[in-house]
Amino acid sequence: MIKLLLWDIDGTLLDFKAAEKAAIKNCFGIFGIGECTDEMVSVYSEINRRHWEALERNEITKQQVLTGRFREFFSLYGVDTSLAEAFNEEYQIRLGDTIVFFPFAKETVESLRGKVIQCAVTNGTKRAQTRKLENSGLGELFDYIFISEDLGAEKPNREFFDRLLLQTGEYPKDEIMIVGDSLTGDMRGGNNAGIKTCFFNPSGVTDRRGAHIDYEIKSISEVPALLGIE
Repeated sequence: MIKLLLWDIDGTLLDFKAAEKAAIKNCFGIFGIGECTDEMVSVYSEINRRHWEALERNEITKQQVLTGRFREFFSLYGVDTSLAEAFNEEYQIRLGDTIVFFPFAKETVESLRGKVIQCAVTNGTKRAQTRKLENSGLGELFDYIFISEDLGAEKPNREFFDRLLLQTGEYPKDEIMIVGDSLTGDMRGGNNAGIKTCFFNPSGVTDRRGAHIDYEIKSISEVPALLGIE
């Protein structure tokens, strides 16, 4: 029986794409650097994905992710790349302004309170994640909140999970499960930690990218049944 449930935030409980789009467009307006079209947001999103996956492979640092993604993005559209650092600072603030839940996400977390220990586990920046958790009301629903900056390790590294267990207390590995949308961060992280994995896959991705998955769901509302909780 699962006793410790680890929730990824972006792309699992919260619709990160919606927040990303709003934040970038707002920042373009704030910095007066023209209009950011939907097509440009899509280009940025792909650049951002590549940078975060490089971080997960320990190829670059988080700071290189945060500024490098905008330098690369700006260079494609003739925007002054020296703005990347300041733009990122504002972007971190704006990310928490748009809160869009995936269907049944908040209701599911609320329904599981007191029935299982629930933890937020995220590689996002502390500034952005703290704001999101506060504005969404999720922060008060979790028993623990684990942000990689505080732990000094990123998903999917085993150290991330080892360090959070120092705070929650030890549980048998078969009593811990991570729920997430990222094959490279969440599922592979669960594999590295030796715990159960639940892949949130609403879009029907078929390439597992080498990750072992114990459970696959299309809706967050399916989680309680996996835990034997109705």
